[in-house]
Amino acid sequence: MALHDIARHPRFQGRKESRKAGFFSPLLLLVLAIAALPLLLLHTITLPIGAMFFDTYVYIDAANRISDGQIPSLDFFAPVGALGYYLFRIVLSAFPNGHPLLIASWSVLLVSAPLMGLVLFDVQKRSRSVAWALLVPFLLFSLLPFNTGGDFFPYPGSDGFGIYNRQICQLMYVLAAALCFMRGPRRLAAAVGLTMLALLFVKVTGAVAGTVMCLAAFLAGRLPLRAALIAGLLFFGVIAALELSLGLVSAYAADILSLVEINEGGLIQRLLQAASLNFGAVFSAIVLALALLAFTGRAFLGAIGAVVRRPSLEALARIFDHPAIWLGAFTLAGLIFESQNTGSQAFIFFFPLVLMILIESRAMFGNTARFAVVALAGLAICLPLAVRVVERSARAYLGAFQNERLEATHLKTMAAVSARPFFFLRAERMNAAYVAHRDTFQDISENGELSSFLMFSDFDYQITWLQNVDRAISGVEAFEAQHGIRFKTIMNIDFTNPFPYLMDRSAPHAIAIGADPFRAVPPPNDRVKAAVADVDLALYPTCPVGITRLALFKLYQPLLDATHERVQITPCFEGFVRKALMAR
Repeated sequence: MALHDIARHPRFQGRKESRKAGFFSPLLLLVLAIAALPLLLLHTITLPIGAMFFDTYVYIDAANRISDGQIPSLDFFAPVGALGYYLFRIVLSAFPNGHPLLIASWSVLLVSAPLMGLVLFDVQKRSRSVAWALLVPFLLFSLLPFNTGGDFFPYPGSDGFGIYNRQICQLMYVLAAALCFMRGPRRLAAAVGLTMLALLFVKVTGAVAGTVMCLAAFLAGRLPLRAALIAGLLFFGVIAALELSLGLVSAYAADILSLVEINEGGLIQRLLQAASLNFGAVFSAIVLALALLAFTGRAFLGAIGAVVRRPSLEALARIFDHPAIWLGAFTLAGLIFESQNTGSQAFIFFFPLVLMILIESRAMFGNTARFAVVALAGLAICLPLAVRVVERSARAYLGAFQNERLEATHLKTMAAVSARPFFFLRAERMNAAYVAHRDTFQDISENGELSSFLMFSDFDYQITWLQNVDRAISGVEAFEAQHGIRFKTIMNIDFTNPFPYLMDRSAPHAIAIGADPFRAVPPPNDRVKAAVADVDLALYPTCPVGITRLALFKLYQPLLDATHERVQITPCFEGFVRKALMAR
């Protein structure tokens, strides 16, 4: 039996009692769950700080630029697509008191939830139990803002990094559910086309991985030609409209090409790295595929023989519609996406596929032992992913009862983080060392080393980062009052720039956000040079100097020295003030 026959199998048709299960349905639960989230965004919830937490503030930087009329890729270089930033801006506008991490994590539900609702609407007509099985993992991974990957710090904390990677994985879950279980051609075409658009404009590697999944479904006969054509027309129609009206797509493509040039490296090496980081899911998928091939080897060879004897699209589809082929395609898609990631909810899109394989296997194998092997292998793929997210969230939130909240004056909702008391003490002591021994940290950075290999993961570093931003704002305001000036545009020579948002100012055009100088900052072009020369104030954080800050400083200093005057704002921040302002 081929997988596309599942739609006609009695086990997927839904029992009569499922149709009489009452008013409460998976689709209703999805609506209620999403409707409840605004209640958690009306007031600022304090979350435990986590490794690389300043990734969250890239969204604040982008949202502030969008509010000023800037468009990602057109007006500033961005490491990923524009959609995630616009979704964040929409939710932040509606809920300004919401925690930035929760807004960034949940904003994708503006897209993923309606698409998942479309899938559930189609599926629950035939089997409410299957719809429930698709919904529960989707809600688990969408509502808990945690990665499935390894720990970057020994103490539990919030996963404030890899947010756009999580969003892609959740969208790929929706795509997988649609490809595996939707039957209405028009609804399937809409779900595929819209999900692929969302994948493209959140992160392009998500669209590449989604294409692999769609191709597998098409070759298996699961994505009919008509539906594929409609989805393609929808996809390319929207792209054409955005390009003709804004020139956005070509600008986005130019950013992607710049990133490819900066991040040159062997694809095979990256794929192997992705496989090693996600060994459990990948190995379990291989085991399951081999088991299915062993159990259905005769039928699979027969399908190949049928194609050789009498080639046809239907005969070819029966080869590609084998569960082992599906597993191989989904594994490849996951590895392609994860080869470019640090943290994400890797391979959660296996859930719909494993569910489909389990339903098919139950019908295919009369042998209980064979079905048990398939079921155990499927659980080995999926269960650890769900347990990992629940475990990480439980450790972070239960451990937070021992935490203290960050005290700040100017940080708005960015201050809604907490940590153990000894991290605040260590932050205070380390910051004093950064000031007193700047030359030492400068020398370490000049040699291409971090003062600690886990520096960006250290909770005390993230606390120090926030505290110094707060103090810098006080210093900037004091400087403005002393000299009778007001900086309209503020640049930060660091990974992200929260100052315009926190001070109700503007960020300069053209300058990259998420500024990792080794991965996501191309050499300055004429637009960047002009923007840097025109910025009112450029801030340079020095506690500690750090290799990334130093690299950015060396990139921008030659542009600033000619047009700006170097001043001391705080012990941990130097400023470059535009000379024309100082001359007034």
